[in-house]
Parts: sequence; C-alpha cells; structure tokens
Amino acid sequence: MPARLSVNVDHVATLRQARRAAYPDPVEAARIAEDAGASGITVHLRVDRRHIQDRDVERLRETVRGKLNLEMSTAEEMLELALRVRPEQVTLVPERPEEVTTEGGLDVIRHGERIAEVADRLKAAGIEVSLFVDPDLEQVQAIRGVSGFEINTDAYTRARVQAEATIQLDKVARAATLGRGQGLHLYAGHGLRADNVGPVASLPGMEELNIGHWLVSRAVLVGLDAAVREMLAAMGGGA
Repeated sequence: MPARLSVNVDHVATLRQARRAAYPDPVEAARIAEDAGASGITVHLRVDRRHIQDRDVERLRETVRGKLNLEMSTAEEMLELALRVRPEQVTLVPERPEEVTTEGGLDVIRHGERIAEVADRLKAAGIEVSLFVDPDLEQVQAIRGVSGFEINTDAYTRARVQAEATIQLDKVARAATLGRGQGLHLYAGHGLRADNVGPVASLPGMEELNIGHWLVSRAVLVGLDAAVREMLAAMGGGA
C-alpha cells in the first residue's frame, strides 16, 4: 500500500496570526486537503500558541474525517488539552520557545520517564501515541510503550548534493527497519517536498508522511487542492 499523506495546516494558521485575522482558516484548509485526497490532518499546538490555537484543535476534532494527529510537547497543559479533545493520535515532539521550527527529535533516552508517563495517560484515554525522533538507532531502540514513531527527515531534505542525500536516506531507512522490527507503525516528516519525497515514501513499511510547509507554500501559487494532488502524485512515484 502507498504511504498516506497527513497534511499539516500549521502555516495556514501562521498566515492568519500574522494579521490576527479570521482568515485563512486552517479548518477550511483541512477540508480542502481531505477532499484532494489527504488521509488526515496534522497540527502542532505550541505552548506559545504562535499559529494553531486551542479552538482550531477543537474545531478540527469536530470536522476532520480522517485521522487527526496532534503534535505537542510533553508539557502538562498540552496533555490536559489532548485528553479533553481526544484526537486519534498524538505525536510527542520536543519544543523550545526560541526555535523557528522543530529542530530535532525527542531525546527518548534522556527523557524516557516523562515520555512514558505522558504516553500512558494518553493511551488510557484511547489515544494512539507516536514519537518524533531523529534517525538515530540508539534513540529508536529506546522507544517503548507507544504504537508508532515518526522519523525526522530534516537532514535528508537539507542535503545539497546527491551523495549526502544518499547517506541521510540510508540513515532514515535503517532507523525505519529497526523500528518496524520492534512492531512500531512507521511515519516520517520534516522538510519533505515534491522533489524529494519519493524515496522516503517508497521505503518498505512507510505508512504515512506528515507534510506542511511545502504544501502551504505551494498552495500560495497553485492552490491547496492542486498542491495536495501534486504531493500525492510525487509520493506515488517512488525513487
């Protein structure tokens, strides 16, 4: 089965918050994305609420037809909101106030106790839990008590020459193989574009890609419906 596409609508909210306007609406964007073939929607609710707001998550919970994947830190306020809204999936990510975007994967080894505590409370509420991790074999091997993991593809997407891209893709592939061997659902994302997504989408066992920035950027030029369809075509094309 080809990998599914979960569209991250954070940057639709970024445009809205730039003017504190009522538009563009990430909920409307989610509807367009699903109509164009996306299997679900991803949002990252940050502690500083720089883009997605609590009400966005609540409205998306009411309207998303596929899987709603809520990215969040392990902060207690985030956990309480997730337990109240109950998305199908929560992806735990690291978060620093000064970062422009997520800068790396969770340190599962260092913060395993807190991650386990949050994951157990989410699972008790019937919420699937995934961890956003770098393609580091030690980190992947340390994953316990969750249903899946999302591999950070940032280093692969930043590669300037093919040789470096090949090295980084191999790291992603080895991490994917290890995690699948541990019985984990396999996801990936961060920095993926139509011109680099194929090799990641075609990795054995890849179930879902979470993609946002490229889609919203492309949508400025061609519309979100066309951008999602373009990405889906690129995902199906393989390497």
